Amino acid sequence: MYILHHAADFASSVVHFALEEMDLRFSLSIKDLDGGDLDTPAYGALNPLRLIPALEGPDGPIFETAAILLFLSDRHGKLAPAPQDPDRGAFLSWLLFTSNTLHPATMFLFYPHRAAGEAASDAARQVAHAQIVTRLGLINEMIAEKRPRWLSPDEPGVLGYYLGILVRWLSILPPDPFKVTADRLPALHAVLAAHETRPAALRVAEIDKLGATPFTNPKG
Repeated sequence: MYILHHAADFASSVVHFALEEMDLRFSLSIKDLDGGDLDTPAYGALNPLRLIPALEGPDGPIFETAAILLFLSDRHGKLAPAPQDPDRGAFLSWLLFTSNTLHPATMFLFYPHRAAGEAASDAARQVAHAQIVTRLGLINEMIAEKRPRWLSPDEPGVLGYYLGILVRWLSILPPDPFKVTADRLPALHAVLAAHETRPAALRVAEIDKLGATPFTNPKG
C-alpha cells in the first residue's frame, strides 16, 4: 500500500498516473500548498525539499518525480524497460533528460525570477521557452526515428505520462503557451494522445480535474 502526497496538476499527478496505470493499491494524501502543509516537520521528514511529490511505501519515503517513477517501474516490472532489458540505457537517458533539462526549463517559465531576478525575468523566460522548443523537438525526432516501445502510442509508459504533464503546463502557461500538435510535433503528439485516452488516465484526469484531453488540448 502506497501513500502519495499529492496536489492535483503538480508533478505528483505524474506519479498518480503511474500508480493508477500499474493498478497498485494506494491512497492520496491531499496537500494544501498555500496552507503550509509542506512546511511541517512531518512532511520535511518525507521530502526534505518540502516539494510535491513524496511517496510513502513499505521501504520508506521516496521523493523526486523521476526517482519515484523509476522505483515503481523496477519494483513492479511495469511501464519501463527492466534493468536487464537492452532498451534500458536509452530509456534512462531520456527519463533523466526529461527530469534534468526539460522539467527545470518548464519551471523557469513559471518562476523566471527565481533564477534571474525580477529585472531579468522576461529574458530568462525567453531563453527557457527556446530551450523547451528545442528539447521537445529532440524528443519528437527520437520517437519518430527509434520508435521505442517505452515511449509509444501502442503501450503506456512512465515517461509518456511525465511528458504529458509537462506539455500540459506549457500549453496553458501565459504569456507564451506552447502546444504539442499533430502538425508541429507529430510523433510526440501521437504518444500523448494515446496515453490520455487510456482508462487509467481517464480516471486520474477525473479525480485531478484535468479535463478529458489533459495533454493534447488542456484547459487552463
